[in-house]
Formats: sequence, structure tokens, C-alpha cells
Amino acid sequence: MQEELSEFKRNNVWDLVPRPSNHRVIGTRWVFRNKLDDMGTVVRNKARLVAKGYSQIEGLDYDETYAPVARLEAIRIFLAYAAHKNIIVHQMDVKSAFLQGDLQETIYLQQPSGFEELSRPNHVYRLNKAVHDLKQSPRAWYETLSTFLVSSGYRRGVIDPTFFIRSNQNHIMIIQVYVDNIIFGSTNQAMVDEFAKVMTDKFHMSMNREINFFLGLQIKQTKRGIFIHQEKYTNELLKKFSLENCSTAKVPISTNHKISADPEGEQVDHKLYRGMIGSLLYLTASRPDIMFSTCLCARYQAAPKMSHLTAVKQIFKYLKGTKAMGLWYPIGDNFKLQAFTDSDHAGCKLDRKSTSGGCQFLGGRLVSWSSKKQNCVALSSAEAEYVAASTCCSQVLWMKTQLMDYGYRFLHVPIYCDSKSAIAISHNPIQHSMTKHIDLRYHFIKDQILEGNIELYLIPTDEQVAHVFTKALDSTKFNNFLDKLGMLNPDSDFFR
Repeated sequence: MQEELSEFKRNNVWDLVPRPSNHRVIGTRWVFRNKLDDMGTVVRNKARLVAKGYSQIEGLDYDETYAPVARLEAIRIFLAYAAHKNIIVHQMDVKSAFLQGDLQETIYLQQPSGFEELSRPNHVYRLNKAVHDLKQSPRAWYETLSTFLVSSGYRRGVIDPTFFIRSNQNHIMIIQVYVDNIIFGSTNQAMVDEFAKVMTDKFHMSMNREINFFLGLQIKQTKRGIFIHQEKYTNELLKKFSLENCSTAKVPISTNHKISADPEGEQVDHKLYRGMIGSLLYLTASRPDIMFSTCLCARYQAAPKMSHLTAVKQIFKYLKGTKAMGLWYPIGDNFKLQAFTDSDHAGCKLDRKSTSGGCQFLGGRLVSWSSKKQNCVALSSAEAEYVAASTCCSQVLWMKTQLMDYGYRFLHVPIYCDSKSAIAISHNPIQHSMTKHIDLRYHFIKDQILEGNIELYLIPTDEQVAHVFTKALDSTKFNNFLDKLGMLNPDSDFFR
């Protein structure tokens, strides 16, 4: 607690002043937690003084609160680019970041419990900088950091405001910001050292090392590439739900599954079921192999039955045998953007809606994927594939704009689909009786094809890797597609 207050003093966060008669005073409280490393070991006991931000009133205590945060896809794009350029990625943590954000509003805080000034017990603190749990704190910190980086010669991304880049002759320096966590790398070690010094001189940094644990992702850098996995988190889940001694399964969902609403089935604990689903959804950040099965089971959270819980437990059995499975980003010159799209037809037994699946690669490195039930009922498999292709197209367009900040301008991005009819509909500018009922928002893919932004290509069904996100597969096909997705279950000698 004393260390926390020393940070307040070092950053000139506040001044003790008489209590104002015409201004609200916000309360404070202490929050205690343990900070863990990637192996689950306690590395630090933290005490944090926070404001009771829930008592703030909009227009009186704050105005704008939004602060941009990097998407997980943006983090994976960053790592894929680093592997492509053979860049060693570093990370740093800004200590007490919010205490270094400049405030625009006048805010008063009560003196913290247990540390009141005995000679001035009725005085309050007037804030010069933001503190944790103020509604405007994230925005204040982002504005302070981004203003400093821009003034130091870094260019903020036009598309992604959390991305910064700097060029120096033939070398580049790239930075990705996630609140107070910063990852960075360069093709020139001198630029890395310069950035670390600049940040250390300006802010109080608590960590600066090669990246190994970021946003729950374990990241291993080798001379051959970058490996992303969540083995630690998987072990925690198995222990949390008492499944560490369960048997193993070859696939996360069997091909003959009959998952339905099951109204006559035995009810199970809603809290347990939803907790398992939520935990698995977080695991899909590096495990696309369980995306379809997890999303399928997630549809039955309102009234889970024993049959649904059994299906979820099979996913955990699969994880038990593939704890170290993850994404492999090899070093290489190829950085072409390509995508795959697929759909089932009327696969959901609740409302007969179809499931869209898609994945996007950068030079063979999987950076984005999805498995989502469509919003409309498709009258044919061609219509379901067409809707899925439109969804995949929108993600490709976002990635194209994201990659503009890296200096790439992609045209005619290939999207591979295994439906001739869906491709024919996409190239036909005329609405006829078979397509007039399709929602207007899905037809934008036609304009993107005419403008040359994307191009749909036919691919054989047995090469359509997006099958993993739309349907259950047997172990042979499933493992074959995982290889094509760039997923590995490395042994102990892989990183030597």
C-alpha cells in the first residue's frame, strides 16, 4: 500500500486541498491481488488504490471515456508480420500506467482509508493525473501515450490507432499497444534499444524483455518462427472443472453427434455449464480447432441438459490430449492474404439456420477465424454458402485496411469457396427470383468483386480448410485440416 502511494507521489498525481463546497468528492477504496507469471507462480503482491468511479456523473465528472484497444486479430497480425520479417518481439509493462495520464476535468478524491493526514482530516485530494477506476482513466492514458509517441517520431496507424510505426532508411520499428501492455520489435536492434530508453525516461516501466506471455497467450520465439499456445490456461481449466484425470478424445465433437434442444433431458447446473462455455471461448484465442464445437454447445446455455454437458466434456477430453496445441507462424518471405469460406445448410436444430465458417491467412499463417450461426434461414445450400462468403468478405476487407498501416496494398484477395452456385450468384449483378429474398446487406460482396478487391475461387471440398468451423469431422479429416491451418502439438524436442 505504501509502495502504491509512493507511485502517486512520484507521478505528482494529486494535491491535498481544502474540501470544495461546490464540487462533488469521489470516494476511494483499496484492491488487493496477486500477479502471476506464465507458469502460474506468484511474482508480485499488488495493492491498488482505486476511485469509486461508479459514483461519477456524466457531464459533471467526465465527458468522453472511449479509448481504443487492440483486437486479438490485430495482435496475431502483428506476430505474423514479425515472423515474416524475422523480428524478435519484445514486451514492456508500464507501471501504474493510469497514474501517468493527464486529466482534463477537475476531480476531487477522498483521502485513502488508513492514510489520512492527521493534521488535515477534512482535506481532499485534487487530481492532476488519472487514477484507476475513473471512467476517463483509459482515455487519458491513451491520449498521453499516443501524443508522446507521435512527438517522438512514430506514426500512428490510420486504421488501427493502437498501432505505431517508424521507418529509418531500410529498417522499421513497429509497436502495438493494449492499454498498459506494449509489444514492439524492429529489424534493427538499435531502434529497439532507443525505444526502450525513450519509454523508460518518460514513464516508469516494470518490465522489458522478449515476449513470452501476453493477454493470456503463451508465445515462444525460435529461430524458425513463433509458436502461440495456451497450455497453462488449459491445465487450469482441467483442474478447475475436476477433469485433469479424465480420458482423452481424438476429436472435440463426434461426427454422429445429435446435439439438440433436448427438452426432455435431465437438467444440469446452469452456472457450471456457462462457466465451462465461457472458459472455452477464451481458449479459442489460440485454438481454432475447438471453435465449432464450443460455439455449437454455446447455443444451449439458456436451458442446458445432460446431453449438452456430455458434449462439452468431450471438448475437455480432447484438450486433455492436446494441451500444448497451438498456432505456428514460420519465418518466410510469403505474406499474401488469402481466405477460405464454408457453410453447412440448416445445421442448427433449434431454428434450422446455417453456420458460417471462415478463416484468413497471411502467408500461410492463420490470423483470423470464425464460426457463427447465420441470422437468416437459408432456403438452399447455395444461399448459405453465399451468406458465408459475404461474412468472410467483410473480415477480409477489415484485414486489408489493417494491413495498410503495415504498408501493404492488397488487390484481388482470393477467397476460396467450394460452391459453384454461390460463386455464380456473386458474379451475377442481376437479382432474379432465386435470390431476391436474400438480405440486401449480403449483396455487397458483388460490388467488392466488381471493384477488384476480392476474387472468389472454387476449391475442392476435400481441400476446404474452413470445414473445421462448420461441421463435425472424423479424426483423419480433422487432423489433416489442422495441419493445413498451421496448428502444431509440439513435442519436447521441437524448440531445440
